Amino acid sequence: MSEMKFLELHGDRIAYQDVGSGDETLLLIHGMAGTSETWRAVIPQLSQKYRAIAPDLLGHGQSAKPRSDYSLGAFAVLLRDLLEELGISRATVVGQSLGGGVAMQFAYQHFDFCQRLVLISSGGLGPDVGWTLRLLSAPGVELLLPVIAPPPVVTAGNKLRSWFAAGGIQSPRGAEMWSAYSSLADSQTRQAFLKTLRSVVDYRGQSVSALNRLHLTSDLPTMVIWGDQDRMIPIEHGYAVHEARPGCRLEVLTGVGHFPHVERPNEVADLIEDFIETTPSPVQ
Repeated sequence: MSEMKFLELHGDRIAYQDVGSGDETLLLIHGMAGTSETWRAVIPQLSQKYRAIAPDLLGHGQSAKPRSDYSLGAFAVLLRDLLEELGISRATVVGQSLGGGVAMQFAYQHFDFCQRLVLISSGGLGPDVGWTLRLLSAPGVELLLPVIAPPPVVTAGNKLRSWFAAGGIQSPRGAEMWSAYSSLADSQTRQAFLKTLRSVVDYRGQSVSALNRLHLTSDLPTMVIWGDQDRMIPIEHGYAVHEARPGCRLEVLTGVGHFPHVERPNEVADLIEDFIETTPSPVQ
């Protein structure tokens, strides 16, 4: 993992990775209860050609976790301000899961900053979502979460993980899910997680959909990457984008779950490279 950098935006500390250089910039947006560390396997390859900016969203990772607005719109504004602070006027925006919903909101609110859009197992495209997130969005769950992810269990789990890793037993998908689960042992992270979750999910499923607004960014080159074994957000949502946005590129990875960038990092990095090299960005 590259060294984290920090800056202050509107009084809150934002942590981010800033790796590589080049004429093109990538803005990599992680998912719910994730961090910029989720991109660890694709950044080395992508940063050879491009500048890769991967922030910890507010309420996640090493960024501040204030009592704040954790809506998609608020995240989009924060990312625009981050790019401005770093002197970046345009970027190819890549979002996974919740990050895909943020990426679409960013493209909708701040089109001038967006060169291309890459959605990986994206949220915000229909109501379907795994039952775990529906349950966690329920009222009163904040009383249960400290019991669900107590620090002793997390500590024991981390030891088990290190033993398995030492024995050569590793599951990229499992590691990503464990990382999200273990982050909930921290009370500030839990509070930010619940605010973020409830802004996009309720007991009926995802409450925010961008499908009816996709036509507003019809000039924006868009690629969708999905695993056909995704149990969190079904691949049908990827097909729905492809149908709603003629010209959108759809890449389905067989045998892959909710984290293609972790499960098949080289393939995902190759797809992003090819997409950038073969797609001119829209003229402003």
